[in-house]
Amino acid sequence: MQDVFIYPQATAPALDRERLIKAHLSLADFLVERMACQVPSYMTRDDMHSAAMVGLFEAANRFDPGKGILFKTFAERRIRGAILDEARRMGWFSRSLRDKQSSIADTIDDLENRLGRPPEEPEVAQALGLGLEEYRELLAEVGQLGLVSLQETLDGSGEGRTLLETLEDEGAKNPEQRLQERELTRELAALLKKLTEKEQLVISLYYYEELSQKEIAEVLELSEGRVSQLHSQALIKLKGKLGRRGGAALSGGRSHGR
Repeated sequence: MQDVFIYPQATAPALDRERLIKAHLSLADFLVERMACQVPSYMTRDDMHSAAMVGLFEAANRFDPGKGILFKTFAERRIRGAILDEARRMGWFSRSLRDKQSSIADTIDDLENRLGRPPEEPEVAQALGLGLEEYRELLAEVGQLGLVSLQETLDGSGEGRTLLETLEDEGAKNPEQRLQERELTRELAALLKKLTEKEQLVISLYYYEELSQKEIAEVLELSEGRVSQLHSQALIKLKGKLGRRGGAALSGGRSHGR
């Protein structure tokens, strides 16, 4: 896969835009597969692929090689954004599910403050007035509808830095922004250490080893459904805390547009 194209003009001519698109079709396919578990169940692979192609075409049309950014990096953000935008358009962020996610996050935070440690699942379930299995079903419901992901931006706009980018700390040219992001990176790293061992493993295997949920289930000897629940619970914890403490800093420190 080619990442860098040098143009004799500031704007890519039509022929080179076509070359960019053809050279990165596999990237669009890869991202569709990676994001399949992050979108609503009613969003089909065809829906995702159509949105991904919109993002790829948009990336090819707007790419400026003069900025020193690899096209692959630029296109990946556009493709992800296009898929998430289509998911939102199809009714992804329903108010009721957002309320459920917030309720879980607030309950976990309250319990941690009272107990002085991360709460166990049965404790969270009890605080919510649910049985353990009911609580796990709720986690699966929220997770399957794509409401929690390290690829989601903290401010929910699709334009700010994502949780995953915050952890990776890609840096920024602005010294003040870089400082803010380093602080948030340290905070996220500390929060990751507070997750349960299985939650940490799920996050690591999924986002850094890039295993599928099925593969993670085999490694941890759990069901795919249980892996999905652990994934959702871990990210609700992270996003809930960082959303309260760091969202303003992240959303205010954008170095790019969409």
